[in-house]
Amino acid sequence: MAMSEPDAVREIRDNHGRRYRVGESPQELIGRPRSSVLWQAWLPMAAVGVLQYGYGAAVPALVERNGWSLVAAIWLLAGWTVLQAGVGLPTAYLRERHRIGPRPVMVAGAALSALGLVALAHSTDLVGALLGYALLGGTGAGLVYAACTSTVAKWYPERMGRRVSTVTGAFAYGSVPFIVAAVIGLDAGNLTTVLDTAAVVLFLLVAGPGLFFRDPPERWWPAEVDPRAWALRNPARRMNPPAIREFSPAQAMQTRVLPVMCLILLGAGAVSLFNAVFVVVYADGVTASAGVVALAAGLFAGVNGAGRALSMGVSDRVGRCPTLSVVLSVQGVAQLLFALSATTGSTATLVVAAALAGLGGGGFYPIFASLAREYFGEQSALEVHGLVYSAKAAGGVLGIGLAALAVTSWGWAATFAGAAVVSLVAARATGALQRPGLPRTLPLPRIPEERSEYAV
Repeated sequence: MAMSEPDAVREIRDNHGRRYRVGESPQELIGRPRSSVLWQAWLPMAAVGVLQYGYGAAVPALVERNGWSLVAAIWLLAGWTVLQAGVGLPTAYLRERHRIGPRPVMVAGAALSALGLVALAHSTDLVGALLGYALLGGTGAGLVYAACTSTVAKWYPERMGRRVSTVTGAFAYGSVPFIVAAVIGLDAGNLTTVLDTAAVVLFLLVAGPGLFFRDPPERWWPAEVDPRAWALRNPARRMNPPAIREFSPAQAMQTRVLPVMCLILLGAGAVSLFNAVFVVVYADGVTASAGVVALAAGLFAGVNGAGRALSMGVSDRVGRCPTLSVVLSVQGVAQLLFALSATTGSTATLVVAAALAGLGGGGFYPIFASLAREYFGEQSALEVHGLVYSAKAAGGVLGIGLAALAVTSWGWAATFAGAAVVSLVAARATGALQRPGLPRTLPLPRIPEERSEYAV
């Protein structure tokens, strides 16, 4: 519903030159508070996250029913990841240019995601599962992820990082009930029924809230928050200043920092995906107790989701790059603990490693989303983040597909040690991140002092 008093809408500029549209309340625009948008996005994200974080728990049943090898079953999720990450950029492009709204994206994502689960439930050959689960399901999940995060970002411009991290966290911890149930009770006999049921529930949980998705006007800002005071006094802004200027996606690709961001996300995402897929398979080999397996897998997914909001809160106070370095270091330490548990067979070490892997394996995603805005500006932030997030596709091939081959060839301990190296190198590489557009200055040459003849 449009405002009846257009004069009440005004444009404000802050000291950084950013423009804000102030004067319209969410009740006037969509007939409800904007908190409803947050929870309407949270529910679909929790539902589609099962396709990624719940897949590893279903692998033993898939292998048993279909006669697949472990490597073949794992490569199926690698294909899913490529599509899920790859669809983000074109969706952001269409969303930013107002060629498609969030509602059709959500409905299409709900239908494709549900079809992906149905295909996985009924396909016993890899080709059918690849076309159904990987192609349809991956595309659908990517559409839902892009629509939910972009819509929440538009409605919470003053708390964007924290609110987006809330919904992306649901993408991980929303799958915990399914993971625990799958570890305890999923087998070849009930696999088809469980996946068919999950497909119906997923469609309803995504399409239902998705029908109510709407974007605010461009550059909308909540009237109760003074944008000028926010720009000057917001602690997160002081530690994480805005972009020097607005960069187009093409201009961002020409900077030195964007490739570094992509490489860091590639390595970090590869290790995180490796843990997400293999934690159940690995834990099942370390211990025969289904309870310990469920605890480790549930901890990983749960802490992975909760850690996203935690990392954003910390980065608001100490800065994005220092927090990113710590997050990736924690993930690297977790890999070393996994390797230790593989060597000693310690279940206690396994559980601690799963918790740390979850903490480090989710916290970097929202930080990259914020860096895209703070480095390259608001105007094309969704598209630039889509470019960076697409590195997850290559990370899926590395951390899922190639890691499956490494596990069968090298064993668990060596593979986890390799994952630790990748994560720690990515943590070290964060030192190369800096805002593009800063003037480059050379220090003045040091002029040697000449001793005065009058010196005493």
